Parts: sequence; C-alpha cells; structure tokens
Amino acid sequence: MSDATETIFSKIIRKEIPAEIVYEDNLAIAFKDIAPQAPVHILVIPKQPIAQLSDAESKDHALMGHLLLTAKRVADQAGLSNGYRLVINNGLDGGQTVNHLHLHILGGRPLSWPPG
Repeated sequence: MSDATETIFSKIIRKEIPAEIVYEDNLAIAFKDIAPQAPVHILVIPKQPIAQLSDAESKDHALMGHLLLTAKRVADQAGLSNGYRLVINNGLDGGQTVNHLHLHILGGRPLSWPPG
C-alpha cells in the first residue's frame, strides 16, 4: 500500500476533522478546499487511499471513472454551467501536497491558460 493510507484526507473521510462536505457516496467524498484558488474550489477524493494518479492501476479503472463522473455531478450541483477546470496534481513536481489522489474542481470565474 502507498503512503496515502494516513493523511489529512483520510481523517476527513473518517470524520475525525471537520470539512465542508458537499457530496459523499460509498466510493468518494467531495469537500470545499480550505485555501480556495477560485470562487468555487472543491476537492473530490476516493475513499480508497491511492497516493497519486501514477499509482493507479488497471484494477482501479472503475474508481477512476467514478471520480470523473463525481466531479461532473459536483460541478453541476455547484452551478458551474459556464464551465470549470479539473486538475489532478501528481507528485512533487506536479504540485501535489497531500499524498492522497484528489481532483480539484475550479470555477466561478474565467480561468487563464497556461495555469502554472
């Protein structure tokens, strides 16, 4: 198992620390980012600990699809009808700061390109 097993996100999943949860099902949970980079900044994470996207395996394909569809559902619920951006940071050089796979939903304003 990767080092994603015990992170701040695992504590949020177990409800040991507070988070503003906007969606939850048996595979994923979505909550507002505590340091938002856009008017809407929501994180979608799998309940199964996977440290980063590059650690996902073919056996995780259904979960990966579920995360994308969950992000779409959460973005719709957040009213992001003009569009939004999904970001997955992978590893240190990719800007990942928590070793638990997570998707950022960013929206509520026009987003520029390139992002970083």
